[in-house]
Amino acid sequence: MDIKALEAQDARLVLPRFDEAVAIRLGLALLAMAEAGALPVVIDIRTADRTLFHVALPGATALNDLWARRKSNTALLFQAASLLVGARNRDKGDILQKHGLDHENYADHGGAVPIRVAGVGVVAVATVSGLPQTEDHALVVRGLESLLG
Repeated sequence: MDIKALEAQDARLVLPRFDEAVAIRLGLALLAMAEAGALPVVIDIRTADRTLFHVALPGATALNDLWARRKSNTALLFQAASLLVGARNRDKGDILQKHGLDHENYADHGGAVPIRVAGVGVVAVATVSGLPQTEDHALVVRGLESLLG
């Protein structure tokens, strides 16, 4: 996907509300999708200060947990999907370290999508790690779309 398509997708994925119950619904939807495909992923949904849902499926590794945290940090900081942040950086010839962000805590690879609430803005992030970055991203998008109907 190009930058314009990712920006349009980010703008379209806006929930009417978000709380712990919605986080669990989203997490369970993502879990069902991942189990249906026997995907070796970590699924993580969190706010800036706490985890609301986390699961590691068979085949996922500890590295997937680290990638999920790094991608989540990026999406929360930039309030944009980590895939979009990476596309923008590549387009400008930038890297996250140019912004003073260390490699241990931030990654601009796809898989983390901010959770936006209408009239509020970004309140959390949903992240998948374990597949190629565009597939991680697409799974989260499908999960959010399932909440939107």
